[in-house]
Amino acid sequence: MRSPTGRGLATALAWLVALAAPAAAQRVTEFGAQAIGTAADPAVAVGGAYGAIRTSHRTRISAALGAGVSDGDAAFRGELLAHFLLNPTRRTGAGVYGAGGIALAEGPVDQGYVVVTLGVEGRPGARSGWFVEAGVGGGARLAVGYRWRQHAGESP
Repeated sequence: MRSPTGRGLATALAWLVALAAPAAAQRVTEFGAQAIGTAADPAVAVGGAYGAIRTSHRTRISAALGAGVSDGDAAFRGELLAHFLLNPTRRTGAGVYGAGGIALAEGPVDQGYVVVTLGVEGRPGARSGWFVEAGVGGGARLAVGYRWRQHAGESP
């Protein structure tokens, strides 16, 4: 006799398999370069790489890693953010998004932070675009950069 839990798990797996192909067909991956500055004591300025996966039509998960300076010493900052996009398919103009997550900083101050930010990005549904973010996370936080996007099914 099958247990109700086993039947529920099998049903859930069947649904995941059925939904996986359409979800994969809509996947967007992003890579970019960015600079982040925080106004705190001490202030931090880093530049580095950015990568993200759009997990649904309006959401993405991003990771960034940067190196720079803080109080005259070497500094490093890593971030992991979840984004909610208000205009994800715009191929012209700008789109707005909000993001939140965590940051880890090393250098004169070794600490973790909660990050909350609002951003504007150029052409969020196109193959590339700029972005600007303002928020908090280790002090007032400003980030600028450029993203390149690979939509599923497109050749690079």
